[in-house]
Amino acid sequence: VPIMLDSSKWSVIETGLKCIQGKGVVNSISMKEGEAEFLRQARLARRYGAAVIVMAFDEQGQADTFRRKTGICERAYKLLVKPVAEGGAGLPAEDIIFDPNIFAIATGIEEHDNYAVDFIEATRIIRQTLPHCHVSGGVSNVSFSFRGNETVRGAIHSVFLYHAIRAG
Repeated sequence: VPIMLDSSKWSVIETGLKCIQGKGVVNSISMKEGEAEFLRQARLARRYGAAVIVMAFDEQGQADTFRRKTGICERAYKLLVKPVAEGGAGLPAEDIIFDPNIFAIATGIEEHDNYAVDFIEATRIIRQTLPHCHVSGGVSNVSFSFRGNETVRGAIHSVFLYHAIRAG
C-alpha cells in the first residue's frame, strides 16, 4: 500500500520520503513557483521512488477551464517524463497522478456552470493523450455549494463519479 505524504512544506515531504518504506506518493507538486522548482521537487520524488500528484496549477494560477486543465497537465507531463539528461525529471509516466481541479458547481456564478463538465472532459483527454498517467481529484469540492445538505451532496457525488470514472 503506497504511503501518501501531504504537507504544504516541502521540507516535511522530503523528510517523510527519507523515512518511509515502500512506495510513497507526494501530495502535491505544481508549477505555481515555476518550472525550476517543479522539476527540483519531481527529481527528488523520483530519487526516493515516489509517485507525484500534480496539481493543474501554473504561474498564472489554478486551472479552471478545460483548456487550462489540459494545457497545464500536458506541459507538466512533458517536463516530468523527459530524461534528466535532457532537462526533465525522468519520472516514469505511471508515477504521475494529475489532479485537474474539481471546483464547486451551482454557486450562482455563471463562470462556474461548466466546472464539473470541464473536469470530466479534461480527464478524458488526459487519459487519451498522456500515456500511462493517472487522474485523481477532490470529489467533495464539486458539491461545496450544498454543504449541510448531505442528501443533495451524495446525489451530486454519485452522478459526478459515474461520469468521471467512465472518462478515466
